Amino acid sequence: MRLARALIWLAFCPTLFGAQAGAGKWTPLESLKYRQVADVQISPDGRKAAYVVRESILEPDTSEYRTQIWLSTIGAPGEAPRSWPATSAPSSASRPRWSPDGEWLAFIGKRGGKTANVWRLPTRGGEAERVSDAAADVSEAIWSPDGEWIAYVAPDGPPADRERRERERDDARVVDEDDRPGRLWLVRVRPDAEGRLTGRKLLATGFSVGGAADPTAPDSIAFSPDGRTIAFSHTPRPVINDWPSSDISLADVATGAVRPFAATGAAETSPLFSPDGRFLAYVVTDEPPRWAHRENIRLAPLDASAGPGRTLPASFDESPELAGFSADGATIYFTESKGVSDLLYAQNVSTGVIRALTDEGKVVSGANVNSRGTWIGFVRQTATDPSEAWASGLSKFAPLRISDVNANLPKHPLPETRVITWAGDRGERIEGLLTLPVGYTAGKRYPLLLVIHGGPAGVFKLTHVVTPGAYTTAVFASAGFAVLRPNPRGSSGYGTAFRRANEKDWGGGDYRDLMAGVDAVIAMGIADPDRLGVMGWSYGGFMTSWIITQTNRFRAASIGAPVTDLVSFTGTSDIPAFLPSYFGGEFWDEQLVEIYRERSPMSHVGRARTPALIQQGESDLRVPISQGYELYNALKRQGIPTRMVTYPRQPHGIREPRLLRDLVERNLAWMEQWLGTP
Repeated sequence: MRLARALIWLAFCPTLFGAQAGAGKWTPLESLKYRQVADVQISPDGRKAAYVVRESILEPDTSEYRTQIWLSTIGAPGEAPRSWPATSAPSSASRPRWSPDGEWLAFIGKRGGKTANVWRLPTRGGEAERVSDAAADVSEAIWSPDGEWIAYVAPDGPPADRERRERERDDARVVDEDDRPGRLWLVRVRPDAEGRLTGRKLLATGFSVGGAADPTAPDSIAFSPDGRTIAFSHTPRPVINDWPSSDISLADVATGAVRPFAATGAAETSPLFSPDGRFLAYVVTDEPPRWAHRENIRLAPLDASAGPGRTLPASFDESPELAGFSADGATIYFTESKGVSDLLYAQNVSTGVIRALTDEGKVVSGANVNSRGTWIGFVRQTATDPSEAWASGLSKFAPLRISDVNANLPKHPLPETRVITWAGDRGERIEGLLTLPVGYTAGKRYPLLLVIHGGPAGVFKLTHVVTPGAYTTAVFASAGFAVLRPNPRGSSGYGTAFRRANEKDWGGGDYRDLMAGVDAVIAMGIADPDRLGVMGWSYGGFMTSWIITQTNRFRAASIGAPVTDLVSFTGTSDIPAFLPSYFGGEFWDEQLVEIYRERSPMSHVGRARTPALIQQGESDLRVPISQGYELYNALKRQGIPTRMVTYPRQPHGIREPRLLRDLVERNLAWMEQWLGTP
């Protein structure tokens, strides 16, 4: 699901890492050599691809993730592609978009400025030139069909007296009233005779274009093929809590006049014009939207007299992410989870028939059809094949790998990952990933780590085991641990009914699914029942907190950004509508007071005995750090071995590589301390 996607991109800085490699094993530092690829864009003629590569930069005064635009050729069959970085500024560049003639590549970056702006780079060689003059960060940008204009989304600049007020410490802020909504702007790509950029704010409305910013999300704006209209999605405010109110409107490019197009009680996003301009495709949720929602593709005519439009037959998981139309408009392409895989699909617009273009066992993301509807680019990876860019013509689907950005990844042994299943207590088929220790010997029992994903509508997939995160799989497997990553009820990838199966039941059936998974690995003769550890972040932190208050079978726990008290979480989080959606009402509703209390780990913390490591970002708005402190103080006062580590500047996820390295090292050391090593 779109709201559950959370990707930590990390990679390789050879000057730093070359002399510090581990002795043939994956360590937290070694895992930072992994490069993540995203947002593959194929040129109009299908001969080149642009994509984003993210790497970690660790220098004496720098610890950051930096993205750059790379280019690859797409040769004839049998011809090896060539790849090279197209940008190399000391700041990030992202969201590459080809001009209609393929001569320019637009992207977003700061490149020495204070704000992220739109730049264009000549694809035949030369320096990038700034196109926009935004006073606040640009979040996305697209070309007009004639290549003369670029539309982009950015808020208005800060108030003129903001710097003075901050300097004078006269900078009081009013909650919910100081937001700066996203606006839609137009700029001509060629400067005028005096070198000035000619542009204008197309919309100055009361809503926010684009909704909450996500650098990996599909475009929220789209030009009609004739260039006269821009379709855009918008929310009342630029905050994630408002996503259920997302609608789609149309703006007249010449006049700026706006008319609503899709404005129902559902959430409508990701507008995409058909090649003939007669229809708009978009993604629509159920009505009213639930946080564990379903999504479908809808086609609606631009001419209202042509009828109301239609919703295409549902996909397997009812969570499609649009990639584009074929040249004739007969087929629409999308990606979607299916169990532990992400697949690329083609859907016939007339019949609604859906066919998978890629195989299960692979994870496909970042898919985009080029502007002529003839090629598609995407990212593909498996548990043992690293993230790389791929491309295929659409007349005959024959994928070709076009990047090799992870060619220098160390050749340390990779652990084996198995897809396993077990039965839920109501007959459900529960699936998970079991990664064996490096050097696994059949018949020998190993310490087992139960890792729980966030969401709860997240899902563990067959992504590369070195992909860094709070609980990097290859690091633990290299240290001799078996790692179980279950997808209990509530996960995405298994259909809407399964995704909603833990509504009003956090800590109930999902808890039993997790325990049954651990029992299954013990029954397989792999896990040592006396050496079990558990860890998770966000909802995974909730479940880990819940587990240590329900059972003492685990010898150690690592608890990241945990929801520990459902009432105080709802009252302090930036998504106050989240739990009411899952539990069917507000915590003050008389009939729900008890379930909010009973399903809070803090209500049962007196039962806990498990040594716990708590980790959290100090700037976390999603799960405020007070949630972690509540648990820490309660465990500490009971004399339970407990340590809490906070990370300055960090929001809900750790966004600085040195701090991520620290976090993983602490997790590994904590589990080795309490579980021992093989």
